[in-house]
Amino acid sequence: MIKLFDLSLKLSGFPISEAKNRLKEIQQIKEQDFEVYVTSLKSNIVNYHLRENDYYKKLAGNSSFSNWEDIPVMRKSDLQTPLANRLSNGFTEKNCYVNKTLGSSGHPFIFAKDKFCHALTWAEIVNRFGWFGLDFNSSLQARFYGIPLDTIGYQKERLKDRLSSRYRFPIFDLSNKKMEKFLEHFRSKKFQYINGYTSSIVLFAKYLKSKSIVLTDVCPSLNYCIVTSEMLYESDKKLMEEVFNIPVINEYGASELDLIAFTNSAGEFVVNSETLFVEILDDTNNAVPNGVMGKIVITSLYNKAHPLIRYEIGDSGMLSKQSTFKKPILEKLIGRTNDVAILENDKKVPGLTFYYITKSVIEDDGNVKEFVVEQISLTLFKIIYVAEKPLTELEELTIKKALDTYLKVPLNLEFSRVEVLDRANRGKLKQFVSRL
Repeated sequence: MIKLFDLSLKLSGFPISEAKNRLKEIQQIKEQDFEVYVTSLKSNIVNYHLRENDYYKKLAGNSSFSNWEDIPVMRKSDLQTPLANRLSNGFTEKNCYVNKTLGSSGHPFIFAKDKFCHALTWAEIVNRFGWFGLDFNSSLQARFYGIPLDTIGYQKERLKDRLSSRYRFPIFDLSNKKMEKFLEHFRSKKFQYINGYTSSIVLFAKYLKSKSIVLTDVCPSLNYCIVTSEMLYESDKKLMEEVFNIPVINEYGASELDLIAFTNSAGEFVVNSETLFVEILDDTNNAVPNGVMGKIVITSLYNKAHPLIRYEIGDSGMLSKQSTFKKPILEKLIGRTNDVAILENDKKVPGLTFYYITKSVIEDDGNVKEFVVEQISLTLFKIIYVAEKPLTELEELTIKKALDTYLKVPLNLEFSRVEVLDRANRGKLKQFVSRL
């Protein structure tokens, strides 16, 4: 059988065979030798960019470092300069992979990877999906993703879908009418797995539950659901596993980096230690022990085209105490920590706090399908939601009391019921937005 997915990468100049072989070599390194491998790669990539990248030399403010901890932490705002200024010697936008982040953190930017680094990214993804017997060349994927709306971008993504054995469900319109059309495709196609944005797949699960439909009754070939790009809540995971009747696997990644963590068959959220070095730091950029929450900071060990060294991704997390250097396990993950709500008296709380509290109050009866929270002023917050019927005064009051109790600051709330939520940035849902 012709491996169209692998062939498409190769024809685009990405050495996927070499990358797969390199990944195998890395995975064969013994546990006791793995720290030496990572330490060597860390030193190599820092010294390379200090030597070959004028942008990084200026950002780092030094020509060499004797201690890893002295290397400055990069932030997304540091990368909001023209890409040409950030590329290493010998690299241009024409001889490497160039893309842009979707800006869910509020800091969109264009990034680059050298072609071998990008091939390694795909080798890593292929390897993780392979843990569950899924093959990009042959396993039919039901893809819940956004898609470019311009003609060229749209056709390009559709071609990628055909080469990658997947059928795409565009998720800008998630009305019940569209959901019914989605369901018809599950009736007629032998999908082996679902893959896509968490919130969209959860909404599809809620639609099926409202119709008392179990998805494997409709599509018996379905084996797994892999969610990505947005937070996976335990209650949503339970709902999807119940309605789809298949295991739900969590993927955590960043387009500018790589796949960061992936659920294995034992239910562990395994961190990619092969091509990345992942640190958990406190607010003063010191490493915290395993079992302690902190901000997630990542180094791309192979990207020579563009430095991403001690890069603060904007999420927080905690490594399990059972982690090893070769097999770190991400025990907790909280997304988008740089979305901060600012209250009176200069009190600051993570924006997702509002989402968590509100979600816990309105989740039970299934009326509210999804919602987002917007901060309008220091004391005014707007909850925009999709529901079969409006929230009652009692329900609105219950949410307000829960927020007041937790935050200990009186707030004004506005509630707005809409038909569909705005899914900008190719379909990704931003769950908390500050308008300050």
